[in-house]
Amino acid sequence: MIDVQHVTKTFEKEDAVHDLNLSVKQGHIYGLLGSNGAGKTTLLKILAGIYRQDEGTVQIDGEPVYENVPKKQKVIFIPDNPYFLPQASIKQMAAYYRSFYPNWDEERYQKLEQVFQIDPKRKIQRLSKGMKRQAAFWLALSAMPEILILDEPIDGLDPVMRQKIKNLLFQDIAERDVTVIISSHNLREIEDICDQVGIMHNGTLRIEKELDELKTDTHKVQAAFDSDETKEEAAAGLNILHEEKRGSVYLLIVRGDREAIEEQLKPYEPRVFDLLPLTLEEIFIYEMGGIGYDIESVLL
Repeated sequence: MIDVQHVTKTFEKEDAVHDLNLSVKQGHIYGLLGSNGAGKTTLLKILAGIYRQDEGTVQIDGEPVYENVPKKQKVIFIPDNPYFLPQASIKQMAAYYRSFYPNWDEERYQKLEQVFQIDPKRKIQRLSKGMKRQAAFWLALSAMPEILILDEPIDGLDPVMRQKIKNLLFQDIAERDVTVIISSHNLREIEDICDQVGIMHNGTLRIEKELDELKTDTHKVQAAFDSDETKEEAAAGLNILHEEKRGSVYLLIVRGDREAIEEQLKPYEPRVFDLLPLTLEEIFIYEMGGIGYDIESVLL
């Protein structure tokens, strides 16, 4: 549904996004991860048609996004700091959205008032950060988009409201096949909801995989051998992202098939051997370390 090919965007002679390819399937939740300054927000604004790429193509259902009004009417972008008209109430912003988005559903807008429980007559600028974000979701979901692009969407929300919003997203995906792209530093939340994950660094997409595939492809090995020489022989040929020694036990972060890793190490009869799954947060840390990002302070 969303297809990005060889996209580059430059600001003041520096590439915020460089030769990037990305694909998002309809009805999926795509988690966009990356280091600070990796270019995630720039990419999201390109996908939303706010920025025009300098090179490459960005298409939704085979059509370009930038300056394509009918296509942009089906896409809503909620930025890290949602923008509202000065002095506007939620009710006034709803009228504004209604004029732009032809799929606006007034009945749903009324029903969502019971979910968010905010007086629609209140001035948005007087709301707390979390309530402003709730207002942004209220308006966005009432517009019935086909694609939701979210930049740090749960920042400032309490746990109950986070779960409510996740349930609403799941409902839209199940009933209307909505596609969601989420950029967030809260990897535990991403792990709970995403089907597919992309990891950006220095403007490029370094990894793009189904979440289940990514998690089954990276493992934490804890093993102790009779000698360092035995360990070196046992680990030869493994794709090791990170290695450290804690006393007599080696900690290895290994990319590859679980059974193949076991078959490689067990013939050397390690005195200690555990093969453990990694969380998305751990995978992110070690993958970033593998592409040169400084993770030493994280691993202390």
